[in-house]
Amino acid sequence: MLIRYKKAYEKIAMGLLSFMPNEKDLKKLQQTIKNYESEDNWQLFLWKEEDITGLIGVVLTDDTVEVQHISVNPSHRYEGIGKNMLLSIKQIYQDKDVIPGEYTAAFFDKCDMDY
Repeated sequence: MLIRYKKAYEKIAMGLLSFMPNEKDLKKLQQTIKNYESEDNWQLFLWKEEDITGLIGVVLTDDTVEVQHISVNPSHRYEGIGKNMLLSIKQIYQDKDVIPGEYTAAFFDKCDMDY
């Protein structure tokens, strides 16, 4: 299930974000977290079952939801968590088009997601 990011989850969120190819640099990673905390149109969600195993970050515009980040703990990959996060985002933002960002397009294609 998706839950909204809170400051208390900062360390786990940074750990999951660091698996994204464009978030390897610590300063870049810290800036990304800061954006999710301070920008109203940046929304970060965590996937929680027993533990937090995934993360999805989106940027909202008037009619689109751009998925900027999607990451799953390596020990929980290939369990459908990433696809379930995308489906949950589509459900939350039913009135908007959910589209991939530069670093998430390949994952959308892998999941056969329309955009």
